[in-house]
Amino acid sequence: MKTSSAIVLSCTGIATFICSYFFNLTMDNAEQYLGLIAVMFLDGFFGIIAGIKREGFKTCKALKVLRTTATWIIILTVLLMVERGFIGTGWLSETILVPFLVFQIISVLKNASMVGLIKSELVNTILDRIDKHKGNRS
Repeated sequence: MKTSSAIVLSCTGIATFICSYFFNLTMDNAEQYLGLIAVMFLDGFFGIIAGIKREGFKTCKALKVLRTTATWIIILTVLLMVERGFIGTGWLSETILVPFLVFQIISVLKNASMVGLIKSELVNTILDRIDKHKGNRS
């Protein structure tokens, strides 16, 4: 009886340590998690609305938003663990995630334009200013 109690207490202690580690990691970087989730869901929301206008609602495309969000949350968690574990890697999450978030925000603008919430001329102006090296559209 003592052995099974010790095993249960050991497993509970390990699970508590792991959960508290991830809780602290998440709370210390809540802004990064919330920013990532907000951009992903906003892109998914406008993408689903644009898709409904084009071809009707597709469950598989709506579920793709959740799968992609979960994947990027896992990537962010791993990056933050590496940053916390190794001195001098504090730049890692920003370097990897910021370009991804910029592309997602561009996708949000394009999807909002397809829905009709933003004028396409405004989106084209924004995209031209981002891609100045490519020249202006005709």
